[in-house]
Amino acid sequence: MSPPFALRLPVIAAPMFLVSGPALVIAACRAGIMGSFPTTNCRTATEVDAWMSQIAASIDGAPWAANLITHSTNERLADDLALVAKHKPPLVITALGSPASVVDTVHGYGGIVLADVIDVKLAQKALAAGADGLACVAAGAGGHTGSFSPLALVSAIRGFFDGPLALGGGIADGGGIAAAVAAGADLIYMGTRFVAASESMASPDYKAMMATAGIADVVVSSAVTGTAASWLRASFDAAGYTVDGGAPTRDYNSATDGRARWRDIWSAGQGVHAIAGEQSTADIVDGLERGFIAAQARLSQWPRRNNRS
Repeated sequence: MSPPFALRLPVIAAPMFLVSGPALVIAACRAGIMGSFPTTNCRTATEVDAWMSQIAASIDGAPWAANLITHSTNERLADDLALVAKHKPPLVITALGSPASVVDTVHGYGGIVLADVIDVKLAQKALAAGADGLACVAAGAGGHTGSFSPLALVSAIRGFFDGPLALGGGIADGGGIAAAVAAGADLIYMGTRFVAASESMASPDYKAMMATAGIADVVVSSAVTGTAASWLRASFDAAGYTVDGGAPTRDYNSATDGRARWRDIWSAGQGVHAIAGEQSTADIVDGLERGFIAAQARLSQWPRRNNRS
């Protein structure tokens, strides 16, 4: 099917806890990709309202997305959903729970719902619950992550679903975008690449660590949140965690516990090696576009390069 949104590149700057804010969303939209943020980055519904107002007033009608945590522990879901109905983001991405509670509201103003999933079973459940499409989180993703290869996961899901599909998991350059599109993705769910953007809310120390990290500096562990997540090893170790350690797990949606841990233990996906330093979002997207065009050119030349006749 055709991509559900008109974009310069088929990329969503993925919603990242304590990283994605209005400045990053606006910069992404102005650069020609889709910006997004999790409403849990705001401490109150009033702040959500202010952020959404600022975004909508600054992007000249470009598509943007809000991310809603639909897990039962999110006590503010109803309030945030009411603000979604007010501001009408074209895309709503649900995570850590069924999308059923938000579908009618989003469909009521003509929006699209993608459900964040990590495997085929969850994908089927989300579609049965009314989601229009899927945000597939595969192995290599930063933050809460899946365990399946991106290419294998999109192939398996395309076996039964031909609707809107975003794919994330270690995709951090133009070649990765081209590969994901060729494999069947409509959109690329890219978070890690934008952590060190000038407009992100990440701390200077976090951005500096991202700029010096490589693929081997990412560790996957459920010790911090109770769910498998990808972390920068240096920050993970500094906080006293070990991959096989028995650190106590707590409610990662808790304002007192979750924010502190996500603030001090920094997530990153396997595409972290693509970050050389802090850049503006506009410059990042320019680089992604150059790489995407180069990858398409390589693919178009493939039969000639390999023709031995």
